[in-house]
Amino acid sequence: MLNNFLQTTQAGAFDGSQWLTSNDQSPLTICSPIDGRTLGKVARASGEHYEAVLAKAQQASPLWQNIPAPKRGEVVRRIAMELRTHKDELATLVTLETGKSLQEGKGEVQEMIDICDFAVGLSRQLYGQTMHSERPKHRMYEQWHPLGVVGVISAFNFPTAVWAWNAMIAAVCGNATIWKPSEKTPLTAIASLKIIEQVLQDTHCPPGVFTLLIGDRLAISQRLVEDPRIALISATGSVAMGREVAKLVGARLGKSLLELGGNNAIILSPHAKLSLAIPGIVFGAVGTAGQRCTTTRRLIVHTSIMPQVTQALIKAYKSLKIGSPLDESNHVGPLIDRAAVAQMGKALLTAQEQGAELLYGGEVLSGQGFESGCYVTPALLRADNALPIVQEETFAPILYLIPYSGELPAAILLQNQVPQGLSSALFTDRLHESELFLSAQGSDCGIANINIGTSGAEIGGAFGGEKETGGGRESGSDAWRAYMRRQTNTINFGSTLPLAQGITFDL
Repeated sequence: MLNNFLQTTQAGAFDGSQWLTSNDQSPLTICSPIDGRTLGKVARASGEHYEAVLAKAQQASPLWQNIPAPKRGEVVRRIAMELRTHKDELATLVTLETGKSLQEGKGEVQEMIDICDFAVGLSRQLYGQTMHSERPKHRMYEQWHPLGVVGVISAFNFPTAVWAWNAMIAAVCGNATIWKPSEKTPLTAIASLKIIEQVLQDTHCPPGVFTLLIGDRLAISQRLVEDPRIALISATGSVAMGREVAKLVGARLGKSLLELGGNNAIILSPHAKLSLAIPGIVFGAVGTAGQRCTTTRRLIVHTSIMPQVTQALIKAYKSLKIGSPLDESNHVGPLIDRAAVAQMGKALLTAQEQGAELLYGGEVLSGQGFESGCYVTPALLRADNALPIVQEETFAPILYLIPYSGELPAAILLQNQVPQGLSSALFTDRLHESELFLSAQGSDCGIANINIGTSGAEIGGAFGGEKETGGGRESGSDAWRAYMRRQTNTINFGSTLPLAQGITFDL
């Protein structure tokens, strides 16, 4: 696939049956952050493409809804099998386009496969509840119906897994999906749909169930968000982006599912097992070069162990191998582009101006192997949790070491004193500490872990967070309900018409 795919100009719109292109706009040029070389070009979707793709999705929606959910699940099962066949190729493209390690690229494609498998089982478990009516000879129950057309706006750091989280669940729920991927990583999105295209034809899937539009914010994203024909917008990105999406979708009283910023903390109790904690901290902080919404950004450490922890982390950071993510012996690859490198540098300067102390790292690497200008050494800083820069999410490998003294509630208070609420973790061997952290008086995040890090969530659980993280949930558990509309039904099988609450109405 890659031999035929790279170094060519790809169409930026897919309506479920054909790829659409035009020469009206300059194409996107996609360069690899690994070495700066051009990977390929993508023709941007036009306004006409938008309408054509939406029309196909609208046509497909009622046809797809009429197919029994287990049969929809069979299409998704076939998609999973095709992804397994092309796992290594697609993972390589993920790495080339994002700069994440090849192991993480393979993990991302495996995540797509896993969510497909989850969705197949879910296709037989779209349960509603039955309720007892207060009226004689009445039956009450609830059922769930498809929404129609769902829009998915995904970010560069997970260029295909987040789409699969949404699209595969939405598909078994009976919806058509329009995908708008990041302009920084469109090739992976195109490749994903090209991989499943034959499956869609072979299973006679209505054209338009899975579609794609690649273009800039005004031409595509804003139109999707403002369009009342789109029943749900699922958007992954920054808090600023989420605020704009929520405002525009809310203005038309639409539904939105937002997965936004994370300012995730690990708390190290004096009772933590450091041999377990240090590897979890380092992977959480430098995996994907710090470009995960679940990246560990704050380490809240008890003062009694702070010197020991600081020394261990500096030693671990010095041992990190930085270089091409195609070499699986390397731990850290590049940031997505030079703009991200500049943003990291600015954050480090700001942190030091505000009083933080740089303990290690923060350099931009140059020379052989680092020609793209996107490689940095992950940074460690000692800081106060209240610093304005610490309250923000910088999408880069920056870890702030924050001391606490006294008992665990003091650390929990620090952890919760940020606007974001995605992922959190506590390392401790004390049962009462772990239970407090997981209680209503503990972590205020959507994800709370004990003795594992903040990143690496499995697809079986609902994924998402609170506060500025958006409040949405994707992936596992009952997150499927976001893609459906609830309906309560009452059936009278008697010969009289009693009213609820004892009301009488005689004619």
